[in-house]
Amino acid sequence: MTLSRLTTISLAAMLATFGAAANAETVKIAIAGPMSGSVAQYGDMVKAGALTAIEQINAAGGAGGNKFEVVMMDDACEPKQAVAVANKIVSQNIKYVIGHVCSGSTIPASDIYENEGIVMVTPSATAPQLTETRKRKFIFRTIGRDDQQGPAAAQYIIGKIKPKKVAVLHDKQSYGQGIASSVKKDLEAAKIPVAVFEGINAGDSDYSAVITKLKSQGVDFVYFGGYHPEMGLLLRQAREQGVKAAFMGPEGVGNKDVTAIAGPSSEGMLVTLPADFSADPANAGLVKAFADKKRDANGPFQMPSYAAVKIIGDAIAGAKSTDPAKVSAYMHKNAFTTPIGKVEYDDKGDLKSFKFVVYTWHKDASKTAAN
Repeated sequence: MTLSRLTTISLAAMLATFGAAANAETVKIAIAGPMSGSVAQYGDMVKAGALTAIEQINAAGGAGGNKFEVVMMDDACEPKQAVAVANKIVSQNIKYVIGHVCSGSTIPASDIYENEGIVMVTPSATAPQLTETRKRKFIFRTIGRDDQQGPAAAQYIIGKIKPKKVAVLHDKQSYGQGIASSVKKDLEAAKIPVAVFEGINAGDSDYSAVITKLKSQGVDFVYFGGYHPEMGLLLRQAREQGVKAAFMGPEGVGNKDVTAIAGPSSEGMLVTLPADFSADPANAGLVKAFADKKRDANGPFQMPSYAAVKIIGDAIAGAKSTDPAKVSAYMHKNAFTTPIGKVEYDDKGDLKSFKFVVYTWHKDASKTAAN
């Protein structure tokens, strides 16, 4: 090979590299959720997963050469604040969102993102209404829906608990009421009497009235759709008033702070959660990466949040574009390897498959797979 030929090849390679670098962008990605308020713990979980993924992608050269820039957004799990956050994201020309976290906040925010062509991946919002209300092009999840989680809970109650009389309670919010209604439907289809179906007010400090009703109806099992602050109080106050019925809730109650509120009364609570992805040997290196940053990988939303970022990053690289329309189209058509397993989307932006596991909660805030 002649020197001039070698020089020409080297120059071409250098120009190609320079061109790729010149075309690389800094892609803003918002992490939106409750960074304050009574369920800020869930925002912390999502933040831990997303930040770990963003750091690793950037350290490896970016998503198709494009580096991510994080923008934190706090909606306090309040729908009105979530709408304000979504409008702020639009005004700042941010095209990718990890979040929101609570279903009641995610649903109204998602309408704005869909209209504005912003890709949103929620690692935690399980309400079916998010993707059922109308066809979505830009809205995705890395967690299952309540109409997957509810039947998993109901199947366990029907097959393992076999209660004589059940109370189904909820917090009157999109997430809690939706999953409670799903459980109620399946229990009644199995001819298990639901003696009490009632909403409580989130944020109240005294649930004596509904607990009195549980006692008077003689229920031996209580399902609660909602979050850990209310479940903690229900557990503690029920035990104080002599209610011995077993309690169960969705992933919104599976937080160590339920034990901080309920104390020993949290022992034996049943909860449906995503599988413990942090215990998967294939994720050992990733768990160490969390620990190296003093982040906890063990929780329901850390790995789904990490997966949400990774999917966006892989889609940007695969589509060879940072255009959300092209990225979302790529996400709908392709499969992704993630810490939560192989991810594939249906035309609604929902996962084609996702497994919820029933755990028994303990008074030291640990959990074990339920028998």
